[in-house]
Amino acid sequence: MVGYTKEHAKRGLDAKLPKIETWPSQFQAYEITIEAPEFTSVCPKTGLPDFGLLVLRYEPDRSCVELKSYKEYLHAYRNLGLFYENVVNRVLRDVVAACKPLKASLTGVFNSRGGLSATVVATYAKEGGFGT
Repeated sequence: MVGYTKEHAKRGLDAKLPKIETWPSQFQAYEITIEAPEFTSVCPKTGLPDFGLLVLRYEPDRSCVELKSYKEYLHAYRNLGLFYENVVNRVLRDVVAACKPLKASLTGVFNSRGGLSATVVATYAKEGGFGT
């Protein structure tokens, strides 16, 4: 890969981000979908802005994601340099750590840049872990 380094690939993965808060779920066997149609981050190599839609789907176990804290968490990516794949996987891992859902997926649909667009999907299931 010409011009890209391991440092580019890892950039932003350990950045301190706002806490995703939760609240107690009162029901069982339902799914929540949260869409963030104005997500922005930055390319870790060029510093150019990336725009996209993030769609979080999860089945709560005992906790639900509190929307304002999730919005503030996503807003922290605005100036953070990460590749699309890292954004999707990091967000999903942080959501899972916060609310410990039965299952979850995060789809990132990133706007076209240079004639190419990308969609990245990461999944989690309590029984099988990430990538199930």
